[in-house]
Amino acid sequence: MGNSSTKSTNSEFNRVLGRWDIFTLAFGAMIGWGWVVLTSDWIQQAGVFGAIVAFFIGGVVVSLVGLTYSELTAAMPKVGGEHVFSYRGLGVNASFLCTWFIILGYVSVCAFEAVALPVVLENLIPLSHGNPIWSINDSPIHLDWVSIGIAGSLVIGFINFKGVKSAAFIQAIFTGFILIVGLLLIFGSLFLNSAPVDSTEVWDTSKFSIGLMSVIIMTPFMFVGFDVIPQAAEEIDLPFKMIGRVLILSVVLAVVWYIAIIYGVGTTLTSSELSNGSLAPAEAMQKIFGAKWAKDLLVLAGLSGILTSWNSFFIGATRSIYAMGHSGMLPKFFSHLHPKHKSPVNAIIFVTLISIFATLFGEIALGWLVNAGSLGIVISWSVVSLSFLMLRKKEPNMKRPFKVLFGKPVGILAFIFSLGLIYLYLPGNPSALSTYEWIIIGIWSLIGLGFYLWTNKVYGKKEIRENMAEHASS
Repeated sequence: MGNSSTKSTNSEFNRVLGRWDIFTLAFGAMIGWGWVVLTSDWIQQAGVFGAIVAFFIGGVVVSLVGLTYSELTAAMPKVGGEHVFSYRGLGVNASFLCTWFIILGYVSVCAFEAVALPVVLENLIPLSHGNPIWSINDSPIHLDWVSIGIAGSLVIGFINFKGVKSAAFIQAIFTGFILIVGLLLIFGSLFLNSAPVDSTEVWDTSKFSIGLMSVIIMTPFMFVGFDVIPQAAEEIDLPFKMIGRVLILSVVLAVVWYIAIIYGVGTTLTSSELSNGSLAPAEAMQKIFGAKWAKDLLVLAGLSGILTSWNSFFIGATRSIYAMGHSGMLPKFFSHLHPKHKSPVNAIIFVTLISIFATLFGEIALGWLVNAGSLGIVISWSVVSLSFLMLRKKEPNMKRPFKVLFGKPVGILAFIFSLGLIYLYLPGNPSALSTYEWIIIGIWSLIGLGFYLWTNKVYGKKEIRENMAEHASS
């Protein structure tokens, strides 16, 4: 495992992913489409300055966590990522907790994209709402919206069934398109904006203290994606050291991306324009270039972002589920690989069904999925950061092709900041989760507890430990 070439490890998967493939998987997952629909909310809640500060703080946290992931992924390039890191650092129970909650984060994104797909499509083509089939909290659920979400779920599932190389090819095309359109917006706001917003409004700090925390708690959901790389580690054909470098590069560029998008939109649209428009970056593009084609182009980038993040997190979720099935922490039914495509078929079916189920709740579920998924993500990050510290202590001689400088301070800060983010979701804070979001967390925790008790009874902890020891050993 400690060698510098991926050729040295045995795997049931095909090693077909190159440098550009894994960069677009991570970066495409992180930028996704959230920036298209949520930038207006960030600026309205915290102001331009506050939103930039929130994403800078979130970016610092995710960069520290990303460094721990970079070292651990290069040292233990095994499918499942967090599943292996946390087992080797902290044992079976921590591994189950860490992996189950990162799966919640990944599945939440997949469900989010299934619900969001018709929201973006409506900005390009008119949808015939008709009579709602039912409503939730006075929010109507329309059959055509549900049908579009189901169709998208089936398409993403089929692409991943055909194998990771097919998924990576699609990912590369759409990520490149998003980059081009986003750069048009950013540079257009800097050099072509004929009516920029007054600088006093851009740097107004009146909303800073009120909205800063509300934006910060959304940043984990926006930045999650770099951790898809370790999930697919056994399918990457690169030197281990290079895997770590690509991972942390994708994190840094995502931080720059979000801050630049916030600045570009915030310097183009006034407060009233932000509150009146549904997709602020698209409105900003139209204002900058003075034509509807620019708005439609950015909406298409948003649609591409749905596909890139959906695709990446589908890969992450299914590989994590496969890894838990392979170790015996979930039913071994989930560890079946297709003989030709080497794709985890049953895990793919499971995530596809969850995405389809989410469409039945409609647009109101978007906020629930963002916040509940974010908590699952930061719980997992905290366990990985602690595993990083424990492995530095327990296995100082482990071969680390990508070794983080000042590893102990980096690990401590990553762990403390992750715990700090968890605290922000708890009751009593302005940014606390809602009742519906806690219900999602509660149901997911109960399902996990059921699997934990069942697998311990059927397989036994001894067998699980043996499976994990074999998989995680160097």
